[in-house]
Amino acid sequence: MKLKVALIAIIVSCIYACNDGDAKRIVPKSNGGALNDISVVVDNLLWEDQVGEVIRDTLAAPVEGLSIDEAQFKMRQMPPSVFTGFATKGRTILKIEKGKSAATKIASNVFAKPQTVVVISGETNAEIIEQISANAPKIIDAFKKEELKEKQRRIKKSLFNDKPLQEKLGVSLRFPSAYRIAKDDDSFFWLRRDIETGTVDFMVYETPLSAIRKDDSTVVDIVRLRDSVGKIYIEGPTPDSYMATEDKYTPFISKTIIDNKPAFETRGLWDVKNAFMSGPFINYAIEDKVNNRMLIVEGYVFAPSVAKRSYVFELEAIIKSLSIK
Repeated sequence: MKLKVALIAIIVSCIYACNDGDAKRIVPKSNGGALNDISVVVDNLLWEDQVGEVIRDTLAAPVEGLSIDEAQFKMRQMPPSVFTGFATKGRTILKIEKGKSAATKIASNVFAKPQTVVVISGETNAEIIEQISANAPKIIDAFKKEELKEKQRRIKKSLFNDKPLQEKLGVSLRFPSAYRIAKDDDSFFWLRRDIETGTVDFMVYETPLSAIRKDDSTVVDIVRLRDSVGKIYIEGPTPDSYMATEDKYTPFISKTIIDNKPAFETRGLWDVKNAFMSGPFINYAIEDKVNNRMLIVEGYVFAPSVAKRSYVFELEAIIKSLSIK
């Protein structure tokens, strides 16, 4: 009798599991691996032909706002025949399937968790190329979101106590305990992390809503604001030197969402007036109507002679963890 009851329980459990679909599907943990490193599953001949060229042009395009070109993603190509076992456990996978109807599909946790898999198919090379080109922004966004989540997960392992920012600015940010508060001036915070070749820094402050116009003058206002703040708070190594925007390089600006609020993302280069120092910055101007202000969170990197992509990516992950209390 007991055996019969146990068998019934197992059968019922199986029925519920099948009905729940993916909710009950068990997948292994994805590989740790380097950030922004994509597995590209594609036939060798396609990889060496135009299809591979378009993939490389799309995913290895330079990151905006850096002084030296650095690819947004690194790629590891493998033919479908070796895409088994451990190889399927990567966090980000691009799979090319020739001989099928033209389509671009984005799925989560297919072979492992967390994971983003993009499958692009087409009957011909031309159809595959068309799918990649037409869906490039969507593909890049899917991979980037996965990697930002992973970076934020790693940051959570050792967090700085952001209580001062909560108390004075009403904001919470998740960032590593390796940072320190270099300046705390009521409504202005400057935080820094020492690295082998320099520093990774970010600032948090507020300004009136009217300080940044939402028209063709937006980038002008953002540059003017960051330059005035740099002159007051971010002094250089010599008298009369301070951080400002590099005027020979036009910043990139785009609209985005931070903490469910409209924001402007600006990427460009900074330099120190009257001194030989420079590097990339990433600036977010967040419209906080509830508190009648623009909240500015900006990160920048000083790391001469080394790659800076990973540092800027860390700053982006920190800033996108922001929540306004």
